[in-house]
Amino acid sequence: MNTTRFFTVLGICCVISALLFSCNSDFTLKRRGYFKIDLPPHQYRTFDQPGYPYSFEYPVYANVVRDSSFFEAKPENPWWINIDFPRFNAKIYVSYKDIGHNTFDKLRDDAFKMTFKHTSRASSIDQTPIRTANGVGGVFFNVGGNAATAHQFFVTDTTRHFLRGALYFDTTPNEDSLKPVNEFLQEDMNHLINTFRWKNQ
Repeated sequence: MNTTRFFTVLGICCVISALLFSCNSDFTLKRRGYFKIDLPPHQYRTFDQPGYPYSFEYPVYANVVRDSSFFEAKPENPWWINIDFPRFNAKIYVSYKDIGHNTFDKLRDDAFKMTFKHTSRASSIDQTPIRTANGVGGVFFNVGGNAATAHQFFVTDTTRHFLRGALYFDTTPNEDSLKPVNEFLQEDMNHLINTFRWKNQ
């Protein structure tokens, strides 16, 4: 066997050995990672502005801002607000309706329709009845999957007041990456609801 042929055969054997070794080696697919998010301790302050028909407690790391536009139109009353979470790039959009100018059934049905319009992107929509120690009733919605909003709710006394809230992030929805913040802010939404009061009843 000449030298050239020897090295050719040796090279082929090395390549085959390498392929066999790589096929038999243990390989673990690395899971996609996300940036760690530092979450502050839950602390709250009271929103109780004169003239507003409601009050509640909200986080100290959030700002309450009056909503000046609604789908490029002015809100129907001055009691629409946004609860802004700058560090999370998130907002709870809060709209208030006077049942005297509407009907309770219509407002309730509209709240369900607005939640279920996310059905195409949602993997699930769970409904939990609300009944607090302050006599506030309503429904809390958990929306699973990559829907634009993971949490929505409405509270009402069924005769005078109807308020709806929806949490949105100013980013492309991704259930996995947003999960820690969604769970964190759900606790804040629960606290808001449990401290919610109607005024002037």
